[in-house]
Amino acid sequence: MAEFQQLNEKSLVDYIKSTPSLSSVLGDSDNLVIKEVGDGNLNFVYIVTSPSSSLVIKQALPYIRCIGESWPMTKERAYFEATTLKEHGRLCPEHVPEVYHFDHPMSLIGMRYLAPPHIILRKGLIAGVEYPLLAEHMAEYISKTLFYTSLLYTTTTEHKREVAEFCGNVELCRLTEQVVFSDPYKVSQYNRWTSPHLDHDAEAVREDNDLKLEIAQLKSMFCERAQALIHGDLHTGSVMVTQDSTQVIDPEFSIYGPMGFDIGAFLGNLILAYFSQDGHATEGNDRKAYKKWILRTIEETWNFFYKKFIALWDENKDGSGEAYLPQIYNNPDVWQLVQTKYMRDLLHDSLGFGAAKMIRRIVGVAHVEDFELIVDEGKRAECERKALNLAKMLLKQRAKFVSIDEVISAILQADP
Repeated sequence: MAEFQQLNEKSLVDYIKSTPSLSSVLGDSDNLVIKEVGDGNLNFVYIVTSPSSSLVIKQALPYIRCIGESWPMTKERAYFEATTLKEHGRLCPEHVPEVYHFDHPMSLIGMRYLAPPHIILRKGLIAGVEYPLLAEHMAEYISKTLFYTSLLYTTTTEHKREVAEFCGNVELCRLTEQVVFSDPYKVSQYNRWTSPHLDHDAEAVREDNDLKLEIAQLKSMFCERAQALIHGDLHTGSVMVTQDSTQVIDPEFSIYGPMGFDIGAFLGNLILAYFSQDGHATEGNDRKAYKKWILRTIEETWNFFYKKFIALWDENKDGSGEAYLPQIYNNPDVWQLVQTKYMRDLLHDSLGFGAAKMIRRIVGVAHVEDFELIVDEGKRAECERKALNLAKMLLKQRAKFVSIDEVISAILQADP
């Protein structure tokens, strides 16, 4: 078996030339232009361009890139990322880039290059760009990937086999456990916030007993509930967009986990984008119209998801899924009760996990550009405080919400 070797722009050329599944995509591999573009926390990412084509190479390192070798991290995450890209791509090819090549020993993935004007969604949200198809596209991706990998569609035998496979991604699960469910609620060397403005707010999170009870419940659910094959890190930095294309990337944190973790991550990051807008307002653009668009997108994402997920469920209710056997759930009344409770619980889970992701982005280790690019620290802290206070309320009171409309009202109340 070949050994791991960290590639650079020069050694990558030789690697591509010796790998038919990559060189065949690029055609002429004698005139390659290679650019390292990884701006994430974990990996090296290269755009490789030939005169006739292009692709992306992503290589996982044995440590966290943004921190260095002092924080080791398994290279095996590349295997789970490639596996999930292929599976999610099979289930929803319209919104997942094609994988051309995976090299397990090298922890290397070769995949379709999402050419300009594709940009990271988070950057588009900061720039104030509206994406008219975003809500429907994301609902399509989330509904298909979650439904088809759950017991609503699969047998318990198939499901447990897949769950066992993805238990191998334990190191990235533990990283999530630490940065989402643990560090923000205790003193940690990795935590940071806009100081001194949010010193009291960070301390209040660490001393809120009710919040600690709720985050313990969510951590338990994240660790113990293998509901579906989730992306595991579905924030606005894991989505690339144009006006008519939406592509989900970077599922290296994928596991069998609670569906609400993916839904909540996406909605929670849209809420962060909403609260950041006042910090990006200018004299010529107060961003008020754009904030309304973000709220519509949050609402439409959930409503489209609800509709699509229920449609998939209805279409497959007599299939091989073993969660609700048709011999038991055999009349319209009980079917309605089951679906209503399932989706209500899923909304509550999504709000809880979304709130947890918001909190960790404000007082935890890894922050978001939405806030970080607000130069005026006082203004930034003001935006962050509104988001943090809403997140704490959602986390503690999520069970009282019965519709996404009520969530939108709560956001507006938090932003007078």
